[in-house]
Amino acid sequence: MAKLDETLTMLKELTDAKGIPGNEREPREVMKKYITPYADKMETDGLGSLIAVKKGEENGPKIMIAGHLDEVGFMITQIDEKGFLRFQTVGGWWSQVMLAQRVTIVTSKGEITGIIGSKPPHILPPEARKKPVDIKDMFIDIGASSRDEAREWGVAPGDMVVPHFDFTVMNNEKLLLAKAWDNRIGCAIAIDVLKNLQGENHPNVVYGVGTVQEEVGLRGAKTAANKVQPDISIAVDVGIAGDTPGVSEKEAQGKMGDGPQIILYDASMVSHKGLRDLVVSVAEELNIPHQFDALPGGGTDAGSTHVAGEGAPSLAITIATRYIHTHGGILHRDDYENAVKLITEVVKRLDRKTVDTITYE
Repeated sequence: MAKLDETLTMLKELTDAKGIPGNEREPREVMKKYITPYADKMETDGLGSLIAVKKGEENGPKIMIAGHLDEVGFMITQIDEKGFLRFQTVGGWWSQVMLAQRVTIVTSKGEITGIIGSKPPHILPPEARKKPVDIKDMFIDIGASSRDEAREWGVAPGDMVVPHFDFTVMNNEKLLLAKAWDNRIGCAIAIDVLKNLQGENHPNVVYGVGTVQEEVGLRGAKTAANKVQPDISIAVDVGIAGDTPGVSEKEAQGKMGDGPQIILYDASMVSHKGLRDLVVSVAEELNIPHQFDALPGGGTDAGSTHVAGEGAPSLAITIATRYIHTHGGILHRDDYENAVKLITEVVKRLDRKTVDTITYE
């Protein structure tokens, strides 16, 4: 693997961390380690979202930059008498990307490796072979011979299960392959925006937030926004890369390497026109590459932040990523760095007058 620089080391630690919804302690600790040097104050909300406060102008508007800490994964629900584990998906999964994949079960006694299994095709009738295996018929094999042995190893109902996947810099070193880009890349962007603001005058107070439980209903963004009460909110997340075989531009416009995606519309929110116009104008002024997308399905933390409290103008800025909600995804490092640059420059322009103008756009 290519030698890891400071940024790649951070990205590896963030994506290697294990944290399904409701179990975000490990990625929260990694984010906390990297963002604390750039924050004036660290807080959490009641669900465990991490809130790093960077003060510019004390009484300036409050700007929330939110990435979510959780990743899609699974939870153990039962151990059968032969030691096989039944599980529940936590977050959205498609059955065809799950079977025969390696997973890590996080138990009270440490981590255990398993594989998602099902009946072999050799014993299935011809009609059944043509159909995808239902998730409810899958199980996890950890090599235990009985329920008692699995329990002795520390396995218990409620244990977190995450994909097993190694962070990899690909032959094209701009392309990064890892699990949990959704949404540790958003957490990394929040960290680097605060880092970029060191020594800079910004006419506001910036909140770099790692939210919890996004994948099960944008829940942590709601509680974090209720605590912060932002004047402006930007959710940073992954978007769909439509640059692989079989995907038409009508289905997904995004292309890796073409810049951060400015989301016009998704199932959780119509993006705020005034904020969107400002972001686009800054990108054009500074020649920062960017692209647009609209997603009829799915949503981001902006779906919660824009209706929290009395409401806040909100926008989602995303990184085009291949194969999200699977074991491993690919994104382009330039898109990540351009997103950091764009958001940093937008923050510098968000003084009280500008925010008031945006709010009543």
